[in-house]
Amino acid sequence: MRLLSAAIAMLAAASQSRAACCYFSAKNADILQPAQKVFLTYDPAEKVETFTVQPKFEGNALDFGMVIPTPTQPKLHEMPRDFFKHLAIYTILKKREFPNSKLMPQPQFGLGRGAMMPMAANKAMDLAEKAQGAPRPVVRVLEAGLVGSLDYKIIEADRADGLFQWLKEHKYSYSGDEASLNFYVQKKWLFTVMKIDTMQMKRNKDGTFAGEVTPTRFQFASEKFIYPLKITQISVKDKTEALFYVQAPYKCDLEGDFSYQMTWIPMLQAGSGCMPSGLPGGGGEWLKNFQPQQQVLMQRAQGLGFNFVAGQRPQPGKGGRIPSTMEWARKLAKDDVKILRGEAPYSEKAPDVDEGFTQADVNDANRSQAIFKVIQARLNKARQERPLGYLVREAPKEDVTALAQLAGHIQEGKFVTKFRKIFLKDEMNDDLVIIPARYNDAEDKSEYEEILPVSPP
Repeated sequence: MRLLSAAIAMLAAASQSRAACCYFSAKNADILQPAQKVFLTYDPAEKVETFTVQPKFEGNALDFGMVIPTPTQPKLHEMPRDFFKHLAIYTILKKREFPNSKLMPQPQFGLGRGAMMPMAANKAMDLAEKAQGAPRPVVRVLEAGLVGSLDYKIIEADRADGLFQWLKEHKYSYSGDEASLNFYVQKKWLFTVMKIDTMQMKRNKDGTFAGEVTPTRFQFASEKFIYPLKITQISVKDKTEALFYVQAPYKCDLEGDFSYQMTWIPMLQAGSGCMPSGLPGGGGEWLKNFQPQQQVLMQRAQGLGFNFVAGQRPQPGKGGRIPSTMEWARKLAKDDVKILRGEAPYSEKAPDVDEGFTQADVNDANRSQAIFKVIQARLNKARQERPLGYLVREAPKEDVTALAQLAGHIQEGKFVTKFRKIFLKDEMNDDLVIIPARYNDAEDKSEYEEILPVSPP
C-alpha cells in the first residue's frame, strides 16, 4: 500500500469533519466549527474532484462568512438538506442474525454476537471595480452568484496582504493571520466566500447559536485528490472531529500517521480469532497481503501510543493524538444502487420460525410437541440454506425511502470508504492528500459492512 512514505505512508479516518473551510469572525464575537461532514469524489482519469461540506457552527456573531480554498475555479451546487443523514443511514453496519424461536424450550442458535475561515459578514461583498486602464487589482472577483440560500463569490489574489486588506475594506473583520491566507495564495489557489446568516440558526438561552448550513458541493479540476485542512486550523481551539465519505474507483486512505490501517489491521487480526467461518469482506486476504508490513505498522502505532482494544473506541496516545478509524467500506454493486430506488431490500430479514403460533398454542399439551416439530424443521431449513445467518440492519421506513435523494451521487462500481479522524490543531499544518489504499502491489479491497465481534461501538 502506498502506506510508506519515509517510514510508513498511511491514511486516516474521521467522524465529523472540519476540513475545507475557515471562518472570519466579527470583532468581540466568536465563531467555532466543532464538526463538519464531507463527501468527496475523485475521477483520476479526468482529474476532477468534488467535495460536499456541511459544517456545524456555534458562536455569538450575528452573521459571518466562510472561505473555501480550491486549486481551480469550482462549480457550486446545492445538495439536499439531509444529504449526510441519508449517507449515515446508507452506511449503517449490518449485524449477523440467525433464526431463533422464542417458543422453543432450547438454546438459541447463533454466533456471538470547507475547510473554511471565521469571518463576520456585515454587508454583502462588492464586486471589485475594474477601472479602464487601471493596474491589475491584487484581488479579483471571478464569479458571484447564489447557491441555495447562500450568496457566494469566487476570488483570486496575488498577495496575502492584499487579500487581507480587501477583506477588511469589504467589512469582513478577520481575526486570523495572513500566513494562513498566504499558504494558499502561494499555491495560486482560489477562494470561495459565502455569507451565513445566524438568525436562521437555533439560539441558546445565552444568545449564542448552533446549527448547520445546507450542504454545498464544489466541483473542480485537480491534479491530486486533496482536501483543504490547513485553513481550518484558524477556527480550531484545540481539536476537531471529521467524518469523511470518500468515493473513488478504489478504496481510499490518508497518508502517513493519519492512516486508518493503524486501527483496521489490529481489528482484523483480533476479529480473525473470533470468526471460525473467516473474516467477511476480504479481510483475511488483506491481512495476508499486508503481512510483511504488519510489524513495521504496529511498531509505528505503538510509538505513537496507539493501542487497539477490542470493542472500544481508540483512546488518545502521545500528545493526545487519536488514530483514524474506518467506519464503513464497500465496492458498490448493482443491488447497492438499487436500494436507493427501492428495487433491492435495505436489509435481509431472518425468518420468523414461530410464525402462526402463540405461547398459548405451545402451552396446550395436546399440540405442543407437534408445534415444536414444525418450528424445529423451520430452524433446520433456515440453517441449511443460510449457515452463516442473515445480515440485518434497521432504519425507519421513511428514512430508507428518503435514500432516493442519494441517487446519482452514489455510483455502481465505485468504492465508498467512510472514515473518522479527530485532528489536533498541530496536526493541521498542511492539507490532506487522499491516496489509494494499498501496500506495494497489493490493493486493499477489504470491505467493512458487517459488525465484527471486536468492532468498537
